[in-house]
Amino acid sequence: MGFKCGIVGLPNVGKSTLFNALTQTAAAQAENYPFCTIEPNVGDVAVPDPRLNKLAEIATSKELIPTRLTFVDIAGLVKGAAQGEGLGNQFLSHIREVDAIAYVLRCFEDEDITHVDGRINPLEDAETVETELMLADMESLEKRTAGVEKKVKQGDKEAKLTLELINRSLELLKEGKPARLLEVAKEEEKAFKMLQLLTSKPVLYIANVDEDSAAEGNDFSATVQKQADLEGAPFVTISARIEAEIALLPNEERGEYLETLGLEEPGLNRLIRAGYSLLDLITYFTAGPNEARAWTIPLGTLAPQAAGVIHTDFEKGFIRAETIAYEDYVAHNGETGSKEAGKMRLEGKEYSVKDGDVLLFRFAN
Repeated sequence: MGFKCGIVGLPNVGKSTLFNALTQTAAAQAENYPFCTIEPNVGDVAVPDPRLNKLAEIATSKELIPTRLTFVDIAGLVKGAAQGEGLGNQFLSHIREVDAIAYVLRCFEDEDITHVDGRINPLEDAETVETELMLADMESLEKRTAGVEKKVKQGDKEAKLTLELINRSLELLKEGKPARLLEVAKEEEKAFKMLQLLTSKPVLYIANVDEDSAAEGNDFSATVQKQADLEGAPFVTISARIEAEIALLPNEERGEYLETLGLEEPGLNRLIRAGYSLLDLITYFTAGPNEARAWTIPLGTLAPQAAGVIHTDFEKGFIRAETIAYEDYVAHNGETGSKEAGKMRLEGKEYSVKDGDVLLFRFAN
């Protein structure tokens, strides 16, 4: 399991071109007119991780199964979307299902590609997108208030907590601040999540630049990076056109092509790392003669819950996890060598799985 990332932006910023490249499909039309993406396009991509290839080589695995990342391409937002302008709430609702939101911002000039507002200003674009999401959140909360207030009068304690969160969230939103900035106590987290606020989701910024700026960025992307740094948000510079070209190349030709552009890796790799960091996700592995496989879990996941990602029976009957750090697994050429070197550990129910752990779960049927 990976995570689900919504791709959001104004029309004609290169959002669907990026989606097509990342998923290596043509499912999303990348046309030069607003609202060409009417329904959200969903695409799964394999998460590239060189460690998995190395494990498969050592374990002589017949099959290699990477973890997956889901991208959701949401139709282009415009001013007034929260009030139904353009395609409005038809696609705003789809954003509620994602774990994080990537703001794709146009950081290139091209006379052949019309900007919906007739100018290139990525920070204003980001403000437009965020404003529409905040307005949608305000409308959602205001609609719920009367029903929750009724339950509070009936003595419902959960409703009282919900109403407090609604009021605090509305106050923040009316100040022009996203809901993710609300200070939420640990005991309030579940109730806050149930509000399903669009602006409560973590955000990462994608600066879509021209081909010549892919390696170093440009003045437009520099302003976006500055804003991302102020917010403590991840930032990635990508050229959607280059990503589209990479997607069409055979694997053996991609490295050479990237080198000619001064790039060490595709933008997809950087985007995934930014997303993983944003959501505090890590990867653990299972490896054997049949398959080597990567699994994604939140940082801090205990061994039984990590086992449950594979199968619920593994979590229910969990006994222990035979654990080898990735570096030890490679250094000692696999499971047997690691055991002989004393690098295999037996971990119990309270073990917090680490990134790169190679695990074998023991469980009772």
